[in-house]
Amino acid sequence: MSPSVAVSINSLDWSLVQTFLAVAEHGSLSAAATRLGTSQPTVGRQVRGIERQLGVELFRRQPRGLDLTETGAALLPHAQAMRDSLQSLRLAAEGRSERLAGTVRIAASVMSAHYHLPPIIARIRTLEPEIAIDLVPTDQTENQHYREADIAVRMYRPEQLDLVLRHLGDLEMGVYAARDYLDRRGRPDTLWQSDLVGLDRRDMMLRAMRGMGLPATRDWFSTRCDDFVTGYELVASGCGIGVLQCNIADRDPRLERLFPGLRLPGLPVYLTVHEAMRRTPRIARVRELLEDGLSPLFS
Repeated sequence: MSPSVAVSINSLDWSLVQTFLAVAEHGSLSAAATRLGTSQPTVGRQVRGIERQLGVELFRRQPRGLDLTETGAALLPHAQAMRDSLQSLRLAAEGRSERLAGTVRIAASVMSAHYHLPPIIARIRTLEPEIAIDLVPTDQTENQHYREADIAVRMYRPEQLDLVLRHLGDLEMGVYAARDYLDRRGRPDTLWQSDLVGLDRRDMMLRAMRGMGLPATRDWFSTRCDDFVTGYELVASGCGIGVLQCNIADRDPRLERLFPGLRLPGLPVYLTVHEAMRRTPRIARVRELLEDGLSPLFS
């Protein structure tokens, strides 16, 4: 390495490395800007800035985005290692914080964020007014190592190795339809010959049905949507019959439960926190209050 390159790397702004990582991992300036919470022109200027500072070309401009050059591909794992090291340093430092104050970021499924968590978060804010809450409704997997979330409420068992998991229980699932739909179409004798509301591109419902011995295909669903809150409203509005969480649907006067004797697989709920952060007082306290608030769902 030449002396000039060494000097450039030693004085390299970490924000430029973050921009390089975001563009490399998301493939375009616009996607990187969304990820970083900034503008596309700013990302473009930062890409040119890191290329100028290092004296190399990192990306090739393509009609549909940016591709890494050979040099960019060679530097990517080193930039990722820098990020991992800084995140580990930050987690270790925050894990030693003794203050019962600050921000706790909670990721949760859209259904949980909409129906389950608001009253629980209101209680957290009442009991611990110095703890601020960031709630991230998402059905995507968030990487807790990169502080996408301090705590997550998952509807599946996470595979990330450095997480502490607690299985809170399984949510009861049932078959429901709108009362006005049933009054109009009649109460069905069999579920599979009815108008079904299901998922569009996600296959989890198909896999569950096939696990019950049913030869289900996407065509079984006459109305499809991958957003679970919207799917719930499609059922409640009379589009057809769907599988819903009983703890929510049983309280909705628009809905009627069908085939109550049909045993469906439960929906598992896990509360997760990063190993390095679990003893941080504010995170431990929010985790405790989340567990208390969610536990009635399984009683």
